[in-house]
Amino acid sequence: MTEIPKNHPRYESLMTREQINAGVDKGMTSRQGLLAQGRGEAFDYLIGEQTIESANYAEAVAVCLLLLAENPVISVNGNAAALAPAELVTLSQLTGAKLEVNLFHRTEERIQKIIAELKENGADVVLGENAEPLLPLEHERAKVEREGIYDADVIFVPLEDGDRCQVLGDMKKLVIAVDLNPLSRTAQSAHVSIVDNLKRALPNMIDMIPEFKNMNEADLWEIVEAYDNKVVLVDAIETIKENLTAKQNEVLGIEKDDSDDGDKKERKTEQRKRGRIQRDPEIAKKVMLRGADLMME
Repeated sequence: MTEIPKNHPRYESLMTREQINAGVDKGMTSRQGLLAQGRGEAFDYLIGEQTIESANYAEAVAVCLLLLAENPVISVNGNAAALAPAELVTLSQLTGAKLEVNLFHRTEERIQKIIAELKENGADVVLGENAEPLLPLEHERAKVEREGIYDADVIFVPLEDGDRCQVLGDMKKLVIAVDLNPLSRTAQSAHVSIVDNLKRALPNMIDMIPEFKNMNEADLWEIVEAYDNKVVLVDAIETIKENLTAKQNEVLGIEKDDSDDGDKKERKTEQRKRGRIQRDPEIAKKVMLRGADLMME
């Protein structure tokens, strides 16, 4: 792995690339995964390389769903295994979700190496090696284990393929996706779309779990049922638009005029609020102030 100084302005991004490269060297990550990483990195740049408000909210709802599920499963591909194996295992242990390896560019060697990586990071049982073609797809993602993804009611699918996400939804499964591109088929098809970097989303979700574990099921369901995924997607797209406009103005040397900005800002805020869900202050409190202003009038 290349030595990258911590004071490098692109340190986190470059380290992520190194992790994906290391995953390829280990035989876990496909070369196509390098391309997917580059696409995600571009969208991360557009959202400001931070966990935006709506992503924080989606992560809270995702935790609630995993805790409520009867048979939750975390689907793991090569990129996810290279980027956050320990965090995936921790999320599995804290929520009771099973881990299952599922690959588009599937080989048994890659399956075994990813399973080994997860076990080296503390996993006990990892599904995936006894998969059957149980999903209505014409590629290797169709192969899942019957007691895992096939029977799951809630599936957490970081870095997912859009067509499988759509199929899982058609099978009446609740799908939680992590995808930095709010325009992708995955983000558009999932029930909960986390528009965030996986390396930020997982620690954030893990940190939330103790709080939500102390809540009763009725309160958790109240949070889940108040959720509207369109709100998250619209907010991510609006964030990208605002960041691009700000950068455009910076390049053109246009300085912000604050003289009449108050009314404009208020109107803009109201417009964005109307594009969001009906908020409930009591529900917002139950989200422990994580993304709470997305849920409040």
